[in-house]
Amino acid sequence: MKDAAMPVETVFPRLEALLPHVQKPIQYVGGELNSTVKDWDACDVRWALMYPDAYEVGLPNQGVMILYEVLNEREGILAERTYSVWPDLEALMREHDVPQFTVDAHRPVSAFDVLGVSFSTELGYTNLLTALDLSGIPIEAKDRTEEHPLILAGGHAAFNPEPIADFLDCAVVGDGEQAVLEISDIIRAWKAEGRPGGRDELLFRLAKTGSVYVPKFYDVEYLPDGRISRVVPNRSGVPWRVSKHTVMDLDEWPYPKQPLVPLAETVHERMSVEIFRGCTRGCRFCQAGMITRPVRERSITGIGEMVDKGLKATGFEEVGLLSLSSADHTEIGDIAKGLADRYEEDKIGLSLPSTRVDAFNVDLANELTRNGRRSGLTFAPEGGSERMRKVINKMVSEEDLIRTVATAYGNGWRQVKLYFMCGLPTETDEDVLQIGDMAVNVIAKGREVAKSNDIRCTVSIGGFVPKPHTPFQWAPQLSAEETDARLEKLRDKIRGDKKYGRSIGFRYHDGKPGIVEGLLSRGDRRVGAVIRAVYEDGGRFDGWREHFSYDRWMKAAEETLPEYGVDVAWYTTRERTYEEVLPWDHLDSGLDKDWLWEDWQDALDETEVEDCRWTPCFDCGVCPQMDTEIQIGPTGKKLLPLTVVK
Repeated sequence: MKDAAMPVETVFPRLEALLPHVQKPIQYVGGELNSTVKDWDACDVRWALMYPDAYEVGLPNQGVMILYEVLNEREGILAERTYSVWPDLEALMREHDVPQFTVDAHRPVSAFDVLGVSFSTELGYTNLLTALDLSGIPIEAKDRTEEHPLILAGGHAAFNPEPIADFLDCAVVGDGEQAVLEISDIIRAWKAEGRPGGRDELLFRLAKTGSVYVPKFYDVEYLPDGRISRVVPNRSGVPWRVSKHTVMDLDEWPYPKQPLVPLAETVHERMSVEIFRGCTRGCRFCQAGMITRPVRERSITGIGEMVDKGLKATGFEEVGLLSLSSADHTEIGDIAKGLADRYEEDKIGLSLPSTRVDAFNVDLANELTRNGRRSGLTFAPEGGSERMRKVINKMVSEEDLIRTVATAYGNGWRQVKLYFMCGLPTETDEDVLQIGDMAVNVIAKGREVAKSNDIRCTVSIGGFVPKPHTPFQWAPQLSAEETDARLEKLRDKIRGDKKYGRSIGFRYHDGKPGIVEGLLSRGDRRVGAVIRAVYEDGGRFDGWREHFSYDRWMKAAEETLPEYGVDVAWYTTRERTYEEVLPWDHLDSGLDKDWLWEDWQDALDETEVEDCRWTPCFDCGVCPQMDTEIQIGPTGKKLLPLTVVK
């Protein structure tokens, strides 16, 4: 952490000389519309915010964009962004001694007070180590001094930060908007007092708030068989459990107000608004739905204002209405119609991430496509058989799906995408093969109602990975070999169908990346040695198929884990028992562990549970424990078209 009196030089002159020699140099230049560069010396708390992936994936990330704006709006605080550099630039940076830099002012990351890293997936862990090493920051927290930034993790994967605990100074679970401001206040006060007690004292002040997790203040004790016996604070004043942050009134946090407009092509080129946060559908595989409870809706007028400001600030021609299940907003019909009316002349398109089968209706779909292009519709039945959908609590019948796609095909859509998972608990080959039957029935019905053979159904399949803080956190994971064998049978079945096979697209991921993700998602501190070994062996961008190496991960695991008496299978394909202490039990997502266990038993019994938004409470624990409540509309207000001033 540098003092304001010490000038911080831009590294751009040195970086610029390297850019002609790399692919897509534009991603490292900065200067995007709505980006912010503040006076370094006028600020006393300085954040570098990182999304640990390439610019094209990281720039559109809503979480980083929101925190960037929240921090920069405050006097005395600055925030700049940094992304993972591709291996071609990494090699040149090492050769020419150019450190990891921010894209805003090209300042070295090591000069900031905090490096805040947002993990939406565990496969970004090796990219964090690359950034630390390029920054000249010691990879392990124990080797850092007062001169180094705090390394702070957030995002969904931070709900189990144990595999990267050795590399982190602290982690925040839950919503970040208020958390980053509270942390900034603590850092500011500590610096103003002359940094008493050094880095340790600052971390202690953060830890004793009860809502910042500092791994060094907790010791993990193990049983002889490798399981954890307990996780215990190692100094007084540190809480036994760390609680998550929850922003209750989304209308008070209408961010981003000035969304960033990318210079280079990115994965999403649209202006996005989060229309609600949280989900209570209770899909048992879905970590995002479990950890973001309770549901908090943004008001229709709040959404309207954000869209209006965002479009004026960016010039985008599409608005994404984001949430975990956007069609579940209580006023989604009015929102879609109001926005379509308001922007009809400007031809602004609307989009939802994907639509629940039981929430789809043609009126909504027509409003969403009225001003934009009519692309394909995406539905996610997740399980191929009725039985599997009961296990995962995805209450959608095949009749519902056929009725919905029939409506879509009958109203002019020609392309439907269906998303499923393979390897779910209790799944059999037969359950997966029924995905093929469902696709055939969809095409048959589509041809019937559209009076045409020119329709398509794409089946996309991902491997299931059990996640912390879900009812499936105890479940065994299917091995990569079994996953691949199951998917091959399904592929052969679809391809072998002479009548319908050609109309069905089939996309799937092999089982290997899922095993690595499973190792990282349910791992404990011992897995840190694997991550470091993979990084030192050249592991980068593990979320990208062309960079991912299963063999590299297995080799690293075989070299490091036997010392602890465990292996990859111990973390992945092994079922856990009720008594086992899970690596993340001391991090409180608000969910009662007994409730999660009961829901796991309900899954094994194929028992469905209703959405608690519309039924009596099921005692998951979130609302009373977090002093929160489900917030839903309707507000009764309408989104009126803006009057055109002549």
